[in-house]
Amino acid sequence: MLRCADGTLYTGYTTDLKSREAAHNRGRGAKYTRGRRPVSLVYSRGFRSVGKALAREYALKQLTRAEKEALIVQQARRKKA
Repeated sequence: MLRCADGTLYTGYTTDLKSREAAHNRGRGAKYTRGRRPVSLVYSRGFRSVGKALAREYALKQLTRAEKEALIVQQARRKKA
């Protein structure tokens, strides 16, 4: 999940987080993020299969903004610990 410069969140999947984030910041990512740069990675999770990653992406897109923000906070806390 990326946080755009305007504070909105973008959810997608990739096999290479660093290059995908860089692509979004070069304007080569999704159309949604082109006018909302810079973007920064705020939440990620790894999966062994594309199918599972796509299922998680869909589930994330169904969450409310508050639920997404809670996930972001949770992950940040885990990384600090």
